[in-house]
Amino acid sequence: MKCERPSGVIQTDEVNNHVHSTYSFSPYSPTMIALKAAEAGLQTVGIMDHDSVSGCEEFLEACKTIGMAGTAGFEMRVNMNGTSMEGRKTNNPDEPNISYIALHGIPATQFKCCGDFLNPICDARIIRDRKEVEKLNVVLAERGAPTLDFDDDVSAISEAANGGSITERHILYALSLKLIEAHGKGQSLVEFVEGPLQVSIAEKLQKLLLDVENPHYAYDLLGAFKASLVPEFFIPSDYDECISVFEAVEFANKIGAIPAYAYLGDVADSLTGDKKAEKFEDEFLDELVPELAKIGFKAITYMPPRNTREQLARLRKLCQANGLMEISGVDINSSRQSFNCPILLEAAFRHLTDAAWALIAHEKLAAGDPKLGLFRPENPWASQSLEERIETYSDIGKRMDHTQPEKAIELI
Repeated sequence: MKCERPSGVIQTDEVNNHVHSTYSFSPYSPTMIALKAAEAGLQTVGIMDHDSVSGCEEFLEACKTIGMAGTAGFEMRVNMNGTSMEGRKTNNPDEPNISYIALHGIPATQFKCCGDFLNPICDARIIRDRKEVEKLNVVLAERGAPTLDFDDDVSAISEAANGGSITERHILYALSLKLIEAHGKGQSLVEFVEGPLQVSIAEKLQKLLLDVENPHYAYDLLGAFKASLVPEFFIPSDYDECISVFEAVEFANKIGAIPAYAYLGDVADSLTGDKKAEKFEDEFLDELVPELAKIGFKAITYMPPRNTREQLARLRKLCQANGLMEISGVDINSSRQSFNCPILLEAAFRHLTDAAWALIAHEKLAAGDPKLGLFRPENPWASQSLEERIETYSDIGKRMDHTQPEKAIELI
C-alpha cells in the first residue's frame, strides 16, 4: 500500500510506543498507525499488539515509506508463579497472579521466531474466547438480547485468520454492532442496555450514546460494557495461555528484545473510560521493582497520562535504583483516543522521549548485529551507565535515515 507523510503537519517532539492494530483490537491497520502518527506530528511510533507480531512487517514498511521512526513489539500476559508476586494482583484488573508485560524493540530478524513462540498462546486464547462467547450467550438470551456466533460475529472482525489475536474487546465490539443493528443508535438502545441488559451507563457516556451522529459510537458502547459486562462471561486464563514470566523474559532476552513490565498503578480515573477505580501495584511497588530486575526484566513501560506525578516520580526513582529503562506509550485501541501525548513535552518527562529514540536505535542496530543490542554485555558501550547508553542510542536514533533504517549500523 502506497502512503506518504502528510504535508503541512506541525511536528512535535512527542512519541508513542504502544499503539494497537487490527491484529489485536483497533480501528487502525498497521499502515494506518504510521499515517495517523504522522498526522499527529509524532516523531516516533510503535506497534504493540496482544500476542501477535503479524502486523509488524507491514507497519515498519509503512514507516519506511513515509520516513517515520517506527518500533515493533507485542504485549502478552504471564503467570507470576515462583516470584514474590505469586498470587497477588499486579497490573491485571481481571486476574490475580497474571501480569501484563511487553516485549519492546524486537529486531525485525526475529519476527518469525516470535510468531512461532506466540502461535500456541493464541490457539489457547481462542479456545477460551469461544467458551466465553458461549457463556455470554446464555446471559444475552436470558435478557432478550441477540446472541453472537463466534465465527461469523467475533472472529470475522479480527485478523485471527492472518495471525492476529482475539480479545474480550472483540467480543464486546461484536455485541455492540449487534445491538446497534437491532435497536439503532440513541434513546432506544440506551434504554435497552440499562433496562433488559442490566448494564449501568455513566452519565458522561450516556450523553455520547444518545448522540446518533457520534462517529465513535460502537467504541463508546464497548466502553460501557467493559467494566460491568466482562465479569458476567470472563473465564480465567490457564497457563497454556499465560506462560511463566521466567520463560517469557528469557525468550525476550534471547532474541534481543527488551522485556518490560507494564506498570499500571492505582487507577482513579481510566484514560479510556473502560476501567473502574481500583488498587494495583502501588502498595508493594518497593518490593515489585527489585523483583522484576531479578527476574531479568530490562525496563518498565507505562502511560504517563494515566498516573499522578507522585506515582511517576516514585516509579522513576525505583527504576533508576534497579537499572531499569523507562519506556512510555499511550495504549491506543479506540478511534476516540488521540495519538498525541503532550505531557511528554514537559521537562520532567523528556527522558521518555530520549528512551523512545534509543529504543528505535536498539531495534535497528540489533537487527544488523545482535551484539549491538542496548543490553547486550558485549555491547561496545556496555561500560557506560544505563543513562549514558540511552543517550548514546538516542543520538543514533535521531540521526538515522528512517527511510533506510537498515543502514543505521553505518552510523557507528
